[in-house]
Order: sequence, then structure tokens, then C-alpha cells
Amino acid sequence: MRSHASAVVIGGGVIGCSILYHLTKLGWTDVVLLERSELTSGSTWHAAANIHGLHDNNNITRIQNYTMDLYNALEAETGQSCGVFQPGSLYLAQTEAREHQLRLQAAKAKYYGLNFHEVSRDEAERLHPLVNFDGIRCIMFEASGGNVDPSGVTNAYATGARQNGAEIIRFCPVIGAEQQADGTWIVRTEKGDIATQWIVNAAGLWGREVAAMAGLTLPLQPTEHQYFVTETIPEIAGLDRRLPSVADRDGEYYLRQEGKGLLVGAYEKDLRFWAEDGTPQGFGHELFADDLERIEPNMMRAIDRVPAVGTAGIKRVINGPMIWSPDANVLFGPVPELRNYFCCNGIIPGFSQSGGMGLLAADWIVTGEPRYDMFAWDVARFGDWADAAFTKARVGDQYANRFKIHFPNEERAAGRPVRTRPVYEVQKQMGAVFGLNYGWEHPLWFSDTPGTVDTDGFTRQNWWGPVGDECRMLRENAGIIDISNFAKYRCAGPGAERWLNSLFANTMPKTVGRSCLTPLIGVRGGIAGDFTVARLAEDEFWIIGSGMAERYHQRFFNAVPLPDGTVFESKTNDMCGFNVAGPKSREMLQRLTNASLETADFPFMRSKWMEVAGLRVLALRVSFTGDLGWELHCAAGDQITLYKALIAAGRDVGAGPVGSRALMSLRIEKGYGSWGREYSPEYWPQEVGLDRLCKLDKEFLNKPALLDVLQKPARERLVVLALVAEATDASNADATGGEPIFKGGVGVGRVTSGAYGYAVGQSLALGFVKDVKAGERVDVMVLGVPHGAVVLEHAPFDPQGVRLRG
Repeated sequence: MRSHASAVVIGGGVIGCSILYHLTKLGWTDVVLLERSELTSGSTWHAAANIHGLHDNNNITRIQNYTMDLYNALEAETGQSCGVFQPGSLYLAQTEAREHQLRLQAAKAKYYGLNFHEVSRDEAERLHPLVNFDGIRCIMFEASGGNVDPSGVTNAYATGARQNGAEIIRFCPVIGAEQQADGTWIVRTEKGDIATQWIVNAAGLWGREVAAMAGLTLPLQPTEHQYFVTETIPEIAGLDRRLPSVADRDGEYYLRQEGKGLLVGAYEKDLRFWAEDGTPQGFGHELFADDLERIEPNMMRAIDRVPAVGTAGIKRVINGPMIWSPDANVLFGPVPELRNYFCCNGIIPGFSQSGGMGLLAADWIVTGEPRYDMFAWDVARFGDWADAAFTKARVGDQYANRFKIHFPNEERAAGRPVRTRPVYEVQKQMGAVFGLNYGWEHPLWFSDTPGTVDTDGFTRQNWWGPVGDECRMLRENAGIIDISNFAKYRCAGPGAERWLNSLFANTMPKTVGRSCLTPLIGVRGGIAGDFTVARLAEDEFWIIGSGMAERYHQRFFNAVPLPDGTVFESKTNDMCGFNVAGPKSREMLQRLTNASLETADFPFMRSKWMEVAGLRVLALRVSFTGDLGWELHCAAGDQITLYKALIAAGRDVGAGPVGSRALMSLRIEKGYGSWGREYSPEYWPQEVGLDRLCKLDKEFLNKPALLDVLQKPARERLVVLALVAEATDASNADATGGEPIFKGGVGVGRVTSGAYGYAVGQSLALGFVKDVKAGERVDVMVLGVPHGAVVLEHAPFDPQGVRLRG
């Protein structure tokens, strides 16, 4: 066994072997995989191993299709069969919402050049004569869908890795992981120790236990999961081809051919958690006792759809464990609080994602950043607020609703509230409908009836009208927006200015009281973040960024050593904030303070400590609404007092509370980008209009990568689109993000954000396009159908910024 390695991968399932293989493909051949038992132990060996390419997230669609394409190439490279069957998959829609989802996915498939298209009932019956298509509104066919052999795929990755120089050691449990002063690790095993630069935790069912060795707690919870395989079905035995799989997600089961019978699996409502206190060390290739009664409702729906299931005997039942994260996505990436510790845990559709997951993990470890923005997978999307109770509640919801559509703007209630601000109960009594942002409850919109909840769908929902009222109120008078969920930091000390200048691309304000906007540059030269920085004193700065990215941004903050005597600390928990914006915001706030708010005394992009309603607040003349406004940040203990004072003062000018759904509409009217949508490591500064904020006369984090991309022409550009009112199925819906954009039937871009612009009377979208000029007409695939749109020259609201600076 090697005593030194560039990386040690812990876990010999399909994911661990894929990461090992992809590390070797990027040139890291001195890598080791440690498996406590035999390869495929845990969840891999008993997986149904279905493969499919389409996902609601565009980047996950890309990596799933990479994975499916890889399997045949992997067989040719290694000589090891992956057991690939690709007879296709039929996707059925029983409801209007499912039809919307499938049509949108078909539009995305066209944009990405994938073979996923609608078929008639006659064609579907030819493809799968055992299916009863009664009651089906829409049928899509994915030509490359199917399944693989779990053991074959895992061993193909292992064979490829070994051929490239990697070492795989079976029956070698890890018993310790100790980080050294230089950031490297010692991995301790019963067979000896290995010194390594990187640890990769791909330990599957034992991911929690392996993480604990490094002092980490991961939000993971296993459940039982059942599927069964029927005896031979004569109609299948008589065919000379393999039947496509059936994705009847409204029926809450999955079904495909297995041998000459059928495999049927279900995610039942009456689920069973397993190993809540830890996965047993001796567990390996065991299964749980059969309990088909739990999935009987799902089975009956499968029998209704495919009657042959009900006439065939059951050959075997698989009831094995799976381990889940709170949102059913993998916990992926380097742990921000540790150096060189990579997580890849909680994978559910492992055989659809294994190749892409291995590729992106190797990307990240070797180059410092994955080629795609994968925040939807990033381990940093959860903090220590995602405790055992929250995780169990969310996992239970995810399992029981595995095939439920994730609608745009959907907020699920399981496990909440987990983090609340002092003003939460006050807002609740005022009719606030809350959303979740990095664990925090924050108002989405306000209803006249306390206790109202969102309805969900692809079309306009119950909040569409009230959100419009909030937008118009702010644009005509003023509004009060809770921005406490923004991430807030304080940097102070003799080296504060120097440190911030070496971190951010813009030059920090030179004068006390001034503020600036600045990008944070990623390893590949893209936009890793956007921040507002205010200089509060000669040696003190206030920094505001994306709340959901607070833990994500720790990686960048940690990459630049702090000078002696300088502190950088998060104030997100300690401080709360409100944005007061609108043409009457000055008049409203002036009632609560003796400080002059006139532009001559308090210009745009200035800041100061001042007294508002008798409270000390940090006021910044800035507003994400694009309107006249101030951000007011106060101590958490003062939040209720400040809020009540703002609400009372607002009544005199026709102002009131405004939620984040309205803020989405308002910022899109102004053409403002948002981190995680328009600002991402995938996008270059010149593509999103932030290149002017990158000052090249100083050194800062990842400047060489920025210089490289700035020498290249923009691949596409961020634009505002106005959707043209038309009598189509999409006329009662707005773009929400992810919709492809076509021109003359050719894909030219995609939407990143969308909302109705209530103040300008237009349905709007932000998106990236190439080879399209202002004024030209394109088609945005709202609900998966073409909806005419025009690329605007300027943002439709106050393009010159007169109100913002007035």
C-alpha cells in the first residue's frame, strides 16, 4: 500500500470509483481508493440503476448526458462491460402541470441537442404495447433512456483507474483522518497510514461516520427503499427487442424491463427511516425484510397502467438503504471550513450522474473550480443550522414526494421554521408568507389573511396579484423590504483596506462614507460573487453579499491570508436590515431621523451611522429595487422596534411591507443581475456588464484568470427581454429561469430570471443570448411553447437612474 498519495478516495461505490477514474484522466495517477469491504458494498450493488438525461436544472442535464455518453466509451476503453441497455424511456403526463414540465424539458432538449420529443399514442403503443395510455395528456420519448449494470459500471471505473495508475485497496476500513499544519492529511487504516494532499469522502452510507473523523457533521439520513422484479411475462418473452422504461411520475412509481419480466419501484408515503444514530459498521450486502404492503398503493397504480404487472408473480424483492440530503441533491465540493477535504455524499440518482459527478469533482480538486456552476449541489448550501431534526423532516418530505414536481418559486414547509429573526412573529401576524433562504425565514409576500400559503404551479399563482400590489405601492409611494437574510460582514484593522483590495476586483472606497460595488473573481475568471462595500472608518469596512452564498464565499475569503491585527467577521446573525425604497422613501424616513436625507447631504452610494426611530443604524444609500432608497442595518435586538416604526411612518405616505417576490420583479425591471442566476463563475465580467468594476491596476484574487478571459470576446451577453402579449397557453405564465430562447428555430440563449414587471406592464426576463441585437424578436419557451419576446436596448424602468440618484 502506498504511503503517500495526491488524493485518497474513501468509498468503493460507483461514485468513489468514478472520482478516482476521473482524477487519473486529469493526470493525477498517484491516487488511492480505500474500501472498507468489497467494491459496490452499501447502496451501489442493489440500485435499480436507471439512467435518464433530463433534469429541471440545466447543468445537471448536461452532466447526466455526459454520464450516459460515457458508459459506452468506458466499455471500449477498459474492456469491462457496463451492462448498458438503452431502449429509451417513455415519460407520461396525467396532469396539466406535468405536461408543462415535460414540454419545458422537451424545449431544453432541443436547445441542448438531445433526443427527447413528443410521440403520439399510436407510436407509444408500438414502443410499449403493455402500457394502458388512457388518461394520459402528453407522452415524451427519451431515446437514450434505460439502465445499466451497477457492478459492471463500478468495476469499469475501477479498471480504468487502475489502468491509469491508481491503487484500489479493498477490505481496508478507514479508522482516522488527521489534518496537518500544512493542510495535508494523514488517513489512518488498519493496514497503515497514507499521507495525502486531498481526502475525498465518497463513503455512501458511511459518509456521516467518515466525516465525523474530520470533525464534520453532514446533514444526511438513510431510508429504506423497495422495488420488486416480476417473474417472466409471456408478452415480453415473445418480443425480439427490449421495452422502453416508463416514467409515470404522477403515479409515483418507476417501471422498466428486467430480464423477461418487469422491475417496479416506488417511493411510498409510509416511509421508513434507518440508522438514525449511525450506519452499522458491519453492514455491507445485507437487505431488509420485505414490506410490500407499504408500497401497495403505488403498486396498484402501476398495475392500472401496466396490467401485466398484476398477473405476473414476484420473483424477488429488494429492500435496501439509501442515504439522502435534505433536498435529495448530493453534498458536493470542498468543505469551506477545512483545507483539502472534498465531500461527495447523499447521491440518489447515482447511475445517471456518476460520470458527471466524477468529472466535476476531479475538475474542482485539480484546477480549483468545476467547469459548470453547481451551487445546486454545493455542500456549502447548508450550514450548521441544518441539524438532525431539520434533515430528518426534509428527507421524509423528499422521499415521500420524490416524483412531485419542483415548481418555480416553490417553498416546502417540512422542517421549518429552523432560523427566525425577532420580527418573525410580527410579520406572521401581518400576513407574511415566508420562504427559506440559507435556513432563515423571510417574507415572500404579504396576504390580507394571516396563515395564507402559496399555491404552486407553472402558471401565475395566488401570490401574483398581491405581489403586483406591493410593486405598485413601492413604485408609487414606498415599500419596506426585510433584507436581513443578506450576508453581512465587518472587516477592521490596519490591514483591512489592503486585504479587501487583494480579495475583490474593484478598488475599495478611499473616503469614509463612500461605498462601491465589486465583483469577486472565480478561479476560471468568472463572477464568483458581487458585493457592496462601504467604508465606515479609516480602518473599518462593511460588506454585503448574497445570503445563500455565505458559506460558499468562505472558500474565497480563506484564500487570502488576513494581515496581522485585522479581523474579518460575519455579522449576519447579529444584524438585521430593511430596505426602504420608493419615491416617497425620503419623506417617510425623514419623519424618523434628524439627519438630513437630501441628496446634497446623503448622495447615492454613501453610507453613515445615524439615528432612526431612536435607534443606531447603519444607513446605505443604495437599493436593489432600482428606486430611490436606503438600506438600514440594525442590531438584531432592535429589529422589532425599527420595523414597527417604519411601518407606522409608512402609513402616512401610503407605504407598507414588501416581500422578496416583489423585489425580484423590481430588480428585473431595472435589469439588475442576481448572484446564482445572472452572476456565476460560469459567466465572464464582460458578459454581464461588470468588467467596468474590475480595476486592473492592482493585484487581487484570480486576476491572471480574469486577464485571460478579458482578452476574449464575450461568448454571449446578458439582456432584458420583454415578452409580447399573445393568445397562447403561456399568456397566463411568466418566464422563471431555465427556459431556452430560440430565433428562427435555432437556440440562441436561455432565461436566467423572469417575472412580471408590474410597474411597466410587461412580462420580463433576464437571459443570455448570442448573435441577437436589441430590437430583434426571439421566442422564449414559456411552459415549453414559443412565446414572442423582444430584446430591449435598455432596462424598462428608469434606464438613466434618475430616480435612483434623485
